[in-house]
Amino acid sequence: MTNSSATVEKSAAEKLEESRRYWDSEASMFDNEPDHGLRDPIVRCAWRDLLRENLPTTVSVILDIGCGTGSLSLLMAELGHTVTGIDLSPKMIRQAQLKAKSAQRQIAFHVMEASYPKLTPQKYDVVLCRHLLWALPKPADVLQRWTMLLKPNGRLLLIEGDWHTGAGLKAKEILKALPSRLTNVSHHELSGQSDLWGGPVADERYLVSAHT
Repeated sequence: MTNSSATVEKSAAEKLEESRRYWDSEASMFDNEPDHGLRDPIVRCAWRDLLRENLPTTVSVILDIGCGTGSLSLLMAELGHTVTGIDLSPKMIRQAQLKAKSAQRQIAFHVMEASYPKLTPQKYDVVLCRHLLWALPKPADVLQRWTMLLKPNGRLLLIEGDWHTGAGLKAKEILKALPSRLTNVSHHELSGQSDLWGGPVADERYLVSAHT
């Protein structure tokens, strides 16, 4: 390994650890956001309906990437699916485990880096990710790795946005980054569905769906 490549590797590792520390520090407050904690019954119902509309109607094996405190994982388990959630933050995963235990739901949660998930290829009927892809380097490469986890005729669901804070990805950027082998690609605007967010929003929020 050259000095320059070692420097790059160290820098990437440092950035990953910095991100882990940040999300650990946010874990105790994460669910205070309406669309994170889903504590408001109206918001929770809106997310349940969105998931029901976009997930398979049959019982499916689902991977929730960047699951945070597990709110969507829990909703998908309540809909009858078998769910695994992964997140970089150990404190987020601990919150998710407690949430699943309280609800008496069997959900497998693991501390894992989203960009390089160490999981069995072609294991999942659905790979879902909400509000994380924008924060990962080289999204197109990440999407290639994620789609390798899908079974034939599997489904990729990406919930993202281009937010007023200046962070995020525009829908057209994600559509351009999708692996060319994916089919049935669709894009659904979510900005106008205020129940999802706990109130009106003025930025770009959307769901991208595609099939293997």
